[in-house]
This record gives sequence, structure tokens and C-alpha cells, in this order.
Amino acid sequence: MEFNKIIRGAARTANNEQSIYNILDAGFLCHIAFQHEGQTMMIPTAYGRKADAIYIHGSTKNFMLNQIINGSTICIGVTHLDGVVLARTLFDTSANYRSVVLFGKAELVTNPDERIEGLKIITENIIEGRWNEVSVGSENQLKATMVVKFRIDKASAKVREGGPKGDEEITNEVWSGHIPLSLKASSPVLDPKFGVELEITESVKHFCEKY
Repeated sequence: MEFNKIIRGAARTANNEQSIYNILDAGFLCHIAFQHEGQTMMIPTAYGRKADAIYIHGSTKNFMLNQIINGSTICIGVTHLDGVVLARTLFDTSANYRSVVLFGKAELVTNPDERIEGLKIITENIIEGRWNEVSVGSENQLKATMVVKFRIDKASAKVREGGPKGDEEITNEVWSGHIPLSLKASSPVLDPKFGVELEITESVKHFCEKY
């Protein structure tokens, strides 16, 4: 994995493999940027990571997936918003975040075992333990599902944390600081269409405890 040099906000650079992986593993939603007939497009999708590979999936008719396996370089971005930073000037107002930008090429996964592994990696990245609680799907549903692997060729990571910076000489006495933000799970809501009360599974309990 190569690292792109960060020019703007270089002090926030976190260009090492572990930082890249930590930021990726902290979430499951990415944005994929690609080009189609000269038009730049960006689409959000769920993902899972194993080593330096990102797995994504969708319908075999999915426009984006069929487009990105054409051999061209694509870009994937992941960002976690950790807080709002309020300085004594608007110029120094900022946000706390962790973000990665990845470049590489995507390929269709055709090996049956790797296809299943890719689906498991995505599922377990979203909600750990769910893979063993429910079936994957019918044979026809699996046939209609496309699994794509993106190999990270180049990457960059930026992290900002803490309070305001740059307003040390400002003397106006107005509140400044930062407001931490975090993802929080609310109480799970049972699917009512089956008409039965069921105990929450371990994966759901674990997810709610985590968030």
C-alpha cells in the first residue's frame, strides 16, 4: 500500500496501515467515486474489509458495480464525524473527524468460496455475529448477487481531534470549545409482520451495547 502525500492540513496526516484499517473497521458505509462516459459519479454503499481488500456487493444488474470492474481506477472515501469545533472566530471553526481516501481497482469475485466469504465479511462488518443467526438467501438470490473486491493501491488518512486551534490571540469573551458526537443505537424495534414476540439475538444485543 502506498500513501498519498497530504498538502492541506498536513498536520492531521495519519498515513500508516493501522490507522487506515482502524478507520475503515470503525464503520460500514463508504462512498465510491467513478466515471461513466466522462461523467463523474459517487454512490454510497456498505462494505467489509479483509487485509488490504474491500468487499462490496449488490445486484448483478447494479449499474455502479458493473461499471467499476472495467479496469479503471476508482476512489473510495470513508468519514466518521466525531465532533463540532467552535472557535472564537468562524475562520477557526472546524470539525473533529477520521477519514480515509482510497485508490485502486475493483474486480468481480467469481470463485464461489470467496463470494461467500466476501458476503460474510460485509455482514460481519455491519453487525458482528449476524452471519450465524440467519440464512444467506436462496440459490436464486445468490445467483442474482454480485460480489466485487477492491484492492487498496494508494491511501491517505486524516484525523482531527480536540478543541479549537488558531484563535489563541482572540480576546472576545465568547464560549468556545468542541461538541463531541458519536453514533448511538436506539432501542431495537421488532418486525411486527410475523405477529410473534421473539427474543433479541446476540448480534443485536452486542450491536446495541457497542453503540
